[in-house]
Amino acid sequence: MEVMNDKIALVTGSSRGIGRNIALRLADEAAGVIVHFKSDRKAAIDVVKEIEKKGKLSGCFQADLTREDQAHAFIREVEGQYGRIDILINNVGPILEKSWEKLNAKDWDNMWRGNLGSAFYCLQAAIPGMRGRKWGRIVNMGFSRLEQRVAYRNIVPYAIAKTGLLILTRSVAASVASDGITVNMVSPGLIEGGILPKDQNIPAGRLGTFDDVSSAVLFLVSDQARYITGTNLIVSGGWKI
Repeated sequence: MEVMNDKIALVTGSSRGIGRNIALRLADEAAGVIVHFKSDRKAAIDVVKEIEKKGKLSGCFQADLTREDQAHAFIREVEGQYGRIDILINNVGPILEKSWEKLNAKDWDNMWRGNLGSAFYCLQAAIPGMRGRKWGRIVNMGFSRLEQRVAYRNIVPYAIAKTGLLILTRSVAASVASDGITVNMVSPGLIEGGILPKDQNIPAGRLGTFDDVSSAVLFLVSDQARYITGTNLIVSGGWKI
């Protein structure tokens, strides 16, 4: 992916899980990958060390991206230190498994801020720089069933926030396409290590892996996907299609 060999990537929520895997996979292609964490500095530093072993630039930054002031300051700090953000992966997205009857205002606020607000604030702060360079790749992380608009008894605020993120993805994609920026979504299905419902009837015959998800992300930020924007790439092995 020669088009990425001079690019700086930023992956939010990349100290562990899918975000960590995406950051390490991007480090094989990009010039540098910036690691973000909210609370686990040690885990973030470990990811930075692995990226640096690949001979790539890296660094870790702490921020609570559910807060507009911290998210904007975080983006400015990264740009100030590394000169640019070419690739943005909005991976932060907490999930709450709780019956809708038992939800309270704090639950709603946490899910909205964590899944929709964090991405919105980072988009606001990062896109001006991409526009100035006439190049950018953005991937927001969703979940596999959001386009079906079915009942979600135990993840209601999460599902609604992710549906809103899809609308945001497509709205921003339409507004920045002429600036050389693509904005897409990758939506994982049932992934190893995640919340697994009793119904695991996956046509592919297995749970998804972190690599399955990060491969989709790498495709969307590559030059092969330069004419793809506003799409939602579902990585689910056919689960619940």
